[in-house]
Amino acid sequence: MNPDNPGLLAAFLERQARVSLLRFLTCGSVDDGKSTLIGRLLYDTKLIFDDQLARLERDSERRGTGEGIDFSLLLDGLEAEREQGITIDVAWRFFTTERRRFIVADTPGHEQYTRNMATGASQCDLAVVLVDARHGVVVQTLRHTLIAALMGIGSIVLAVNKIDLVDFSEARFREIEAAFRDATGRHRFRDVTVIPLSARHGDNVTARGARMPWYAGPTLLEHLETVEVAPPAEGADFRMQVQRVDRLDGVRLYEGTVASGTIRPGARVQISGSGAMATLARIVTMDGDLAETRAGDAVTLTLAEQVDISRGDVISDAEAPVAVADQFAAEIVWLAEASLLAGRAYLLKFGARTVAGSVSRLRYRLDVNSGAHLEAETLAMNEVGMANIALDAPVAFAPFAENRALGGFIVIDRLSNATLGVGMIRHALRRATNVKWQEFEVDRAARSALLRQKPAVVWFTGLSGAGKSAIASATQRLLHAEGRATYVLDGDNVRHGLNRDLGFTETDRVENIRRAAEVAGLMADAGLIVLVSFISPYRSDRALARERTATAGLAFVEVFVDTPIEECRRRDAKGLYARADRGEIANFTGVSAPYEAPERAELALATMREDVASLAARVVADLRGRGCLG
Repeated sequence: MNPDNPGLLAAFLERQARVSLLRFLTCGSVDDGKSTLIGRLLYDTKLIFDDQLARLERDSERRGTGEGIDFSLLLDGLEAEREQGITIDVAWRFFTTERRRFIVADTPGHEQYTRNMATGASQCDLAVVLVDARHGVVVQTLRHTLIAALMGIGSIVLAVNKIDLVDFSEARFREIEAAFRDATGRHRFRDVTVIPLSARHGDNVTARGARMPWYAGPTLLEHLETVEVAPPAEGADFRMQVQRVDRLDGVRLYEGTVASGTIRPGARVQISGSGAMATLARIVTMDGDLAETRAGDAVTLTLAEQVDISRGDVISDAEAPVAVADQFAAEIVWLAEASLLAGRAYLLKFGARTVAGSVSRLRYRLDVNSGAHLEAETLAMNEVGMANIALDAPVAFAPFAENRALGGFIVIDRLSNATLGVGMIRHALRRATNVKWQEFEVDRAARSALLRQKPAVVWFTGLSGAGKSAIASATQRLLHAEGRATYVLDGDNVRHGLNRDLGFTETDRVENIRRAAEVAGLMADAGLIVLVSFISPYRSDRALARERTATAGLAFVEVFVDTPIEECRRRDAKGLYARADRGEIANFTGVSAPYEAPERAELALATMREDVASLAARVVADLRGRGCLG
């Protein structure tokens, strides 16, 4: 095509506009031939430049396979991938035939890179799941198929690859096909197509394989060119999450991508965050104003009225406003090495909106092989489960099955910002709408004025035997002598009542601190200065306690009682460290369970340098400096 020929260029662009787009991914277990398959597709459709082909031939010869061109080298771009012969990252490729445009994601097969596969699946309409004809359906095949189903992919191609290595056996092909359909029938895909092929030699990739006369179905490319793709959610109600708020010539601009539905200027809309109503004034794009939106359009909206809208809010049709809730049932694919723990605080990102939250209950873990619902307290890496999610603030949502953009979220570590898992909302919990805050005339300010103090939570953390309870008790005596209203929440004391049902597993420790933080917040809301003495070994859980109080506008003081473990052992009158050393006490902090020391505590008390009375006086002085003591 000559780009200087306007007529030819216009004809090309017109044809491209008529050709539909298919986003698909290749997935499956390691060494099943995913990269080779895509490389073969690009080669057979003559989309490899001459210099690329020459380099590919040189690299293949250097690799020394003795089987001609190694097509996987086209996609294995990372140095580590070339050295190991595996795919680590998600490699995206674009190609076009006369009948369709394609965006294809080559995703990793190794179990530790399942997160990359989930990332690719979240943006695709079809999945090509490869299996090695010699090995058949394996656990990773089923895991990737399950994730594809959870991610809303409706069409599956099972590519039985390396059929040449089993002498093009029809019996082996039928055996694998039956096993796959039997194992994945519960997913209810819109269509499942099974194709025998050899990516290395090209059989049934783009051309029919003469060595398989028993197969009468389409080649892979024929199927990809003709398979029906679910249309955008144009018939659904209008939804657009605001990704950016801007201002131009005094007019506020709300930018985002339309998640579903259509709308025209003059229509009434509602804002999810405030519930405010407004009139849509304009739909602005780089190519001029639009008469209406369509799902997938990247647009800028302006409103006739000035209303409060923030990044992450959802603009929706006023006659069918988007649902808002703070508790959900959701499926979660856990991707991190550290297990998911119910009660632990995480960040959950819903598009442009990030909210703190936690798993309030793990309802079950899904068995990848059988689909059975198994009782579980945690999710390990690459496991899938159903959970109840509780957020610190409500978000606008739609069930994932109806709207990917508003129904999906990712789980993020609060301290490292690493992605830990992905979730798909199934529905809101009834308690999210049935339970409301009840306001009372006597509030915290009135209670604080009566007590003549500013409430606070003072959180003492440190190893067992560090001196937390002793310093908390001495601090309380000094405050009591001043006429201050206080209460000490001690870890051992609370386990006699409120937390008597909890053990010392990591999950139970998380719940132990969550309950303590909630009680401390309630007591501080009553106007008290609350002294909390818990080992609280995990930084993320102490961060939760801090945010619980900070969100409520309460002062939070983290006090690190810094005592070397050797001194803690010497002070240990109960002999707990010795018992832990003998293995009689499991999950004992400092011996068989970790302690994560604070990195930015408000106070660090070195008990080896000062006595208890001096350290308590320092805590009181800190509270006085914060204005808590009037």
